[in-house]
Amino acid sequence: MERPARLCGLWALLLCAGGGAGGAAPTETQPPVTNLSVSVENLCTVIWTWNPPEGASPNCSLWYFSHFGDKQDKKLAPETRRSKEVPLNEKICLQVGSQCSTNEREKPSILVEKCISPPEGDPESAVTELQCIWHNLSYMKCSWLPGRNTSPDTNYTLYYWHRSLEKIRQCEEIYKEGQYFGCSFDLTKVKDSSFEQHSVQIMVKDYAGKIKPSFNIVPLTSRVKPDPPHIKNLSFHNGDLHVQWENPQNFISRCLFYEVEVNNSQTETHNVFSVQEAKCQNPEFERNVENTSCFMVPGVLPDTLNTVRIRVKTNKLCYEDDKLWSNWSQEMSIGKKRNSTLYIIMLLIVPVIVAGAIIVLLLYLKRLKIIIFPPIPDPGKIFKEMFGDQNDDTLHWKKYDIYEKQTKEETDSVVLIENLKKASQ
Repeated sequence: MERPARLCGLWALLLCAGGGAGGAAPTETQPPVTNLSVSVENLCTVIWTWNPPEGASPNCSLWYFSHFGDKQDKKLAPETRRSKEVPLNEKICLQVGSQCSTNEREKPSILVEKCISPPEGDPESAVTELQCIWHNLSYMKCSWLPGRNTSPDTNYTLYYWHRSLEKIRQCEEIYKEGQYFGCSFDLTKVKDSSFEQHSVQIMVKDYAGKIKPSFNIVPLTSRVKPDPPHIKNLSFHNGDLHVQWENPQNFISRCLFYEVEVNNSQTETHNVFSVQEAKCQNPEFERNVENTSCFMVPGVLPDTLNTVRIRVKTNKLCYEDDKLWSNWSQEMSIGKKRNSTLYIIMLLIVPVIVAGAIIVLLLYLKRLKIIIFPPIPDPGKIFKEMFGDQNDDTLHWKKYDIYEKQTKEETDSVVLIENLKKASQ
């Protein structure tokens, strides 16, 4: 009987509860963890710690199952500690249970929950639209709007922290732009391979402590806005416009996405080209220039004025965010601009010349018609005037004589002019 007892001791978790070789023992449920506590480090780092359960089986290798109140971020690990960077604007809870294996199907112990609440204060007094942008990997600029229940003379202050700092720091220069308040602080990229996984913790409050603090977490792989590039060279080559520019400092070309805009003075339109890979292949451009990119714009007319400008943004290869464009670069032009003064003068002179030519042509055609088709008296009127009233007859004959005389004079003038022209030739 000793041998079965020893076997039962070795396989206490698997056998002996069902009795017999074919029965499987039910899984033993472990007791809950003890002394679960929560604390906050820095500005937004929440830490939960706990102790192993009391009365756990000595043959059990304890693992701890945990998740947050929304049942997200489930984790199974042997550590008795868990942390999370979270903006403390809302309540956050963690539930922890113990089990004897890494099998996710195994039912853990009774879950123990511990929550942490945001700082007290009137929610309507907290600042709104708190957002921060990392400019050119050099400095971070944060802005916000005052809360509804806030005095106009509130003196705000901003605190920030990231893993490269030994302690929390305060942003010194608070300024106001329109309705927004803001503050900027230096944030130079540290030469650390894991720096991309870091984030900046932000808290905005007032000196008097009358408003509720507001928090934000800014990942260093998002909300990055580069400086505009610098155009170095424009040239025409085989009917194409070659553009060369220098990328903003602190960035490499493979981490950037470009837009090249070309405005043509003749067509008065602009074309925008999206550039993902900008390589310099033109031998006329400077070689071996660090952090320089190029692009070939097809079908650009060299005999007109072309104005070029460029902007950039980060891409998904290096950063999570790809929506913040830089400002446009300074413009650079190439080609010749059409003389607008001469163009305006031509617009004014051409209509006058055309109108004068039409008037001269009409006069010439009228005289030519008189020469070719002289006026013929109406016989009916002549006979009517002969047998009608004598006074009227005399008057009509006079009118006819005057009209015939004028016609003859005009005809003679035209013939004389024609003869003079022939004589001069």
